[in-house]
Formats: sequence, structure tokens, C-alpha cells
Amino acid sequence: MENAKDILFCTGGGCTAKLGAGALSRVLERLPKGRDENLLVGFDSHDDAAVYRVNDEQAIVSTLDFFPPMVEDPYLFGQIAAANALSDIYAMGGRPLTALNIVCFPEGLDLNILGRILQGGNDKVLEAGALLAGGHSIVDEGVKYGLSVTGMVHPERIYRNNGCRAGDALILTKRLGVGIICAANRVHAASEEAMKEATESMRALNRYAAEILWRYPVHACSDVTGFGFLVHLSEMLDDRFGAEIDSASVPRFDVCGAYAEEFYLTAAGQKNRNFIGAQVRFEVDDFATEELLFDPQTSGGLLASVPAEAAQEIVAGMRAQGIPAAVVGRVVERREPMIVVG
Repeated sequence: MENAKDILFCTGGGCTAKLGAGALSRVLERLPKGRDENLLVGFDSHDDAAVYRVNDEQAIVSTLDFFPPMVEDPYLFGQIAAANALSDIYAMGGRPLTALNIVCFPEGLDLNILGRILQGGNDKVLEAGALLAGGHSIVDEGVKYGLSVTGMVHPERIYRNNGCRAGDALILTKRLGVGIICAANRVHAASEEAMKEATESMRALNRYAAEILWRYPVHACSDVTGFGFLVHLSEMLDDRFGAEIDSASVPRFDVCGAYAEEFYLTAAGQKNRNFIGAQVRFEVDDFATEELLFDPQTSGGLLASVPAEAAQEIVAGMRAQGIPAAVVGRVVERREPMIVVG
């Protein structure tokens, strides 16, 4: 039997395993769209989850996410995968209610490994205040795990990802760079401290940042995952607005600059650059910063577009809870290129 460590350690784990944004868009745009006035958010807006109105007070939020491992510890992998899937509910302004396991697992591999993965996932579901209610498993050549999550939101308090307004401040709630750190770790070049910081970030729920955002007006929100900061930002701008990003304010892991200079990068990051790069102008001559903003994140933070007058109070409230949030830029009127990084 193969060594469990070799099976769990995946070269394309986490959100780096996602299809590129360009390829995915070409497929989705060919699908016929059904019509139902109660489907408030569908796949046509590149949003984080679907939202279906039940009545004037309640709407169901539905999402799913799963991927191969990016860490060797099964329990930690389960936590990260669950936190990542739950994040989509928070990105829509909702509260998670139930979750279903999605499992791909090799036949003959020690079932204790699967048990630890599921325990990690269940612990995060419980931390989110939700309940694990079942799931589905199949035999596969490699390990994959995630959740299908159902949540609830008021129909008039949905955080769509494309509701930005000119003048809004942009808040990012987690540090960027986990893709770069994991890339370095795959060739045994990441320090133990760097990998610990990255995994602590990935397994942290976005619940606590979301609960602070619920107290304020939020015009748009998304979570930053496999498409990286800049692609997710471009989806929020929706070809209607532009953005100015202050690169010095972007929260990041300190080691990422050195790792990027050593070209510990991901193929997914380069797909992100190819997809959105023509719409971005960098006014800082810093290769590491460019890679950081294209870097695919696994279980990344929330990116929220909020009224400028509320931004500093929101950030202060998050930092008081240990959330490394920062105002990273502002929304402006549409221009070419769409995003300017200074």
C-alpha cells in the first residue's frame, strides 16, 4: 500500500486545484439559464453561492466546495476544507445551518485517515454554529474532501459580489500568500513557522469577520480563494467600476516576498495573471507584490466593499478580535485599465 503521507501530500491541493477563471467562464456562458423570480442569485453573476427566496423574510443560500489536500495532517486538512466551504455562506451575508460531506477516498487506504478528515470538518461546522447532516462518498485514486453547505439570509440583506459603489472602501480580512507558501512547502523550502501561520489562517472561519460586517452597510462582498485577489476584485467591479489598490496596505505573510523572488509560484496564479493581467496596471515595480495579488488563496479572507465612512471602524472592530483586516483600496468610476495598483 502507498504511504499515507505520499497520498495526502498533493501537488495541486486546496484552491490551486480549481479550473482557471477563463476556462470556467467559457463553459458556464454556454449553459441555458432557467427562469424563476425567486432565484435571487445564480451562476450568471460569478457569485459565491446561489440564493433562493422562500418568503419575504427568508432566503436559502446554497454552496459546495471540495479539493485535494494541501497539508499532510488529515485533521487539519478537514478543518481547512470545511472553513473554505463555509466561507461562501458568510460571503453572501448568510448564516450556515447544515452541511453535507463530499468525500473521495482511495480503496485500501487506512480509514483512520478518513475519520480524522471528517472529524476536522465536523469540528469546524460545529464552530460555525451549524450541523453536519450526512454526505456522499466515492472511491477515487486520491483524497478529496469538502462540504455542501446550506445557510439562510434575509432577501434584502444579501451580499452580492457585484454591488460596489464609487467611493466605497475595500476591506480585506485575511493575509494573502498561502498559495506561495504552500508552493514553497511542496519543495520543502517553506519554514515550519511560515507553514504554521498559513495553516492557522486557512483553518480560521470567516464567521467572526462576517459578524462584524453584519452591523454595517455592505455594498458587495466576496471571499478571496483560488482566483486570487485581483480576479475576485474584478468580478466585484463587474465592468462597471474601477479600483485603486494601495499595495503597501495589503495584509500579507512576511515570507512571501522572499518566496516569490525564488519563484515558488503556482500554475493557478499564472492562470489568474493571464486572465485579468491586461486589466491591471502596476505602478509599483515589485514582482513579489504582483504575484501576491494573483496568488490563489485557499480559505482566504472576505473582500468587502463598504461605505468609506464606516471602513476604519469596521477594521478596528476586526483587529480587536485578532483579525488582520485592512483597508486595501477604494472603488472608483470605470476607466482603463480597470484596476490600478500603487
